[in-house]
Amino acid sequence: MTSYLAIDFGAESGRVMRGTLQHGRLDLQEMHRFPNGPVRVLDTMYWDVLRLFAEVKNGLRACSGSPPPRSLGVDTWGVDFALLGRGLTLLGNPVHYRDPRTDGVPDEVFRTVPRREIFDRTGIQIMQINTLYQLAAMRKANSPILESAERLLMMGDLFHFFLTGQAVSEMTNASTSQCFDPRAKVWSAPLLDRLGLPIRILPPVVPPGTRIGSLLPSLREETGLPAVEVIAPGTHDTASAVAAVPAEPGSRFAYLSSGTWSLIGVESPEPVIDDIAYANNFTNEVGVGCIRLLKNVMGLWLVQESCRAWAAAGQPTPYDQVAPLALKAPAFRSFVNPDDPRFLKPGEMPAKIQSYCRETGQPVPEGREAILRCILESLALKYRWVIERLEAMRNVKIDVLHIVGGGSKNELLDQLTADALGRPVIAGPVEATALGNILVQAVACGEIASLADARKIICNSSDVRRFEPKDRAPWDEAYGRFEPRLA
Repeated sequence: MTSYLAIDFGAESGRVMRGTLQHGRLDLQEMHRFPNGPVRVLDTMYWDVLRLFAEVKNGLRACSGSPPPRSLGVDTWGVDFALLGRGLTLLGNPVHYRDPRTDGVPDEVFRTVPRREIFDRTGIQIMQINTLYQLAAMRKANSPILESAERLLMMGDLFHFFLTGQAVSEMTNASTSQCFDPRAKVWSAPLLDRLGLPIRILPPVVPPGTRIGSLLPSLREETGLPAVEVIAPGTHDTASAVAAVPAEPGSRFAYLSSGTWSLIGVESPEPVIDDIAYANNFTNEVGVGCIRLLKNVMGLWLVQESCRAWAAAGQPTPYDQVAPLALKAPAFRSFVNPDDPRFLKPGEMPAKIQSYCRETGQPVPEGREAILRCILESLALKYRWVIERLEAMRNVKIDVLHIVGGGSKNELLDQLTADALGRPVIAGPVEATALGNILVQAVACGEIASLADARKIICNSSDVRRFEPKDRAPWDEAYGRFEPRLA
């Protein structure tokens, strides 16, 4: 019996999870959970990384009993970063990707390096939240922090640095930055040089499964843990989640990592950087042993922000009530493009959805039931749009969609997605990110031979639910009304 620790950060919460491998099964135990989210100071949104690291230490203390873990690793969201100065001192809290500092910045960048050239060099979809545009915004503002920086660390790398004192960049998260060449698997120095961004601050890049170092002596004293080895998993949470997709060998599957964001795609042996991928703004992120050809969709952020707005107005709406409420509303009345730019920023989400429907000449959804129905159906239809384009790019028929992550618990959205796609959906595991994190560590330690073997363990260890598509005709009609809104 061997145990491993996954420190798993999402946009709403973080967890320290213990995974125990025994008899071909991986059993997970949540040791500590804590909230996460932006902190606004004056006009800037930050991540409170020192509080988050204090919570990590609380979680490690909870894991100090017998048996000691063989290793641990951290996964986080992508694109955001911290800057370290002389002596690798943290230069302030990292800024949140939803901060408005990148408003209008991509268009300014394109005046120096054309949009198509940026895609050709990085394979990453154009999103104003990308690291590239965050750095360009800092340069535009003559940021003294950027001037003083000696090292840039993506968020997972920052926590690995806090744990070990070693400053490296794990490849899956580096690839989300739009500063990375996925073909050569190195930082895109020519692109950064054209934009006047400091190449010198970028650390060495290492692949998932790399041994970074051991827990620092001061942390051993604080937590009661021994010199546990720290191993980089897929530090981008989606990379870890996709590694835990319980797909059958040889199956033609797509995956959907469902949470605050929906990341829907396929595994590819090489980056797909061509006219179709560019025209549809797809992305090529490095995965565990593959390229993750995928599309970022705004995801359950629309639900989360709506629930926050209703709670502030005295109508608490727990997530377990979302599906029952949505079922009370009529189907197929109004749709939104989940990726409309107005939905990126926090606040007033129900009003934004109503405004979108009003502007596009649709019935305006009134009340929680209609707004939730609008969101869930729009997500399912956007997933169909993505799947159809993935099939065109790869010239292959996708037989099944695996939905993993916290969003897979929404059985109504699972069924709506199966109906919209006209093909089966397999939902689960919910804790795919932590499972994938741990399994990459176990492969690195030699306890599991390969990712294929790791996926067999997931199949043995996880309860999944299968959703078969129902009547396709109303969805075809709805899709005919929905698709033009994406133009």
